[in-house]
Amino acid sequence: MAKVTVEKDKCIGCGACTATCPEVFDFDDDGLAKVIKDEVNDDVKMAAEGCPTEAIEIEENN
Repeated sequence: MAKVTVEKDKCIGCGACTATCPEVFDFDDDGLAKVIKDEVNDDVKMAAEGCPTEAIEIEENN
């Protein structure tokens, strides 16, 4: 099972991930992205690829 995380020190709060995959990403109180549902699907992968600061990481567990 894969795990998705957001590196807060890289996130700029642009909202690309929340627009692409609102069921998995939301904003925290600081206006930065956070994971609200630990699920990796094609939309999450697209959000990670579209993140301008590469703040979204998907860790594949083998």
